[in-house]
Amino acid sequence: MVASGAELGLRERKMGLRERKKAATRQALHESALRLAMEHGPDRVTVEAIADAAGVSRRTFSNYFANKDEALLHGEHQRMRALLDIVRSRPAHETPWQALTAAAEEFYLHVGDLDPEWVAGNRMVRSQPSLIATQLRTFATWERELAAAVTARSADDDPLRVRARLTAATFLMAMRVSLDLWLDRPADVTLAELVRAALAEAGRGFA
Repeated sequence: MVASGAELGLRERKMGLRERKKAATRQALHESALRLAMEHGPDRVTVEAIADAAGVSRRTFSNYFANKDEALLHGEHQRMRALLDIVRSRPAHETPWQALTAAAEEFYLHVGDLDPEWVAGNRMVRSQPSLIATQLRTFATWERELAAAVTARSADDDPLRVRARLTAATFLMAMRVSLDLWLDRPADVTLAELVRAALAEAGRGFA
């Protein structure tokens, strides 16, 4: 999922000058990769073309991303990092599922309206098997981080972290299903409303 300007603002306020410069270069590469992929198709885009479009060297590209798929999906990392930060900042008295659902509400409140480029980027990802595979690996990484956040605020006896992993996985799946449904029928309902409904349904066993 492609990050919007509002999402980037959630994190940029916490960065120093050096970090902001690095983030700007990474974002420029991501946006160049996305623009080229939407113009020519992901299969026809090369790392060299992305670097040229962003005004940096091939070596600089390699300092930020391992391949073009990572560059294309950088928005996914930004999005999940912002969401995880919100989860961790939720009040300590909230149960794990309460914190997750409240974080989702807060996240979409910050994001605001979804721009057409964000929508087009997500539709493009859905059409590319290699990007879907990379996206699934990304979700697996964030699932573990979310599970750790769940464990940190859970009072349940869960030594093997089974419940924590199930909670995190269910939450992320609800988010993904909501996005898929919304991309198919964006005019019928807002993405935030779909997320709210999906989390309410999915969370029956975790509330």
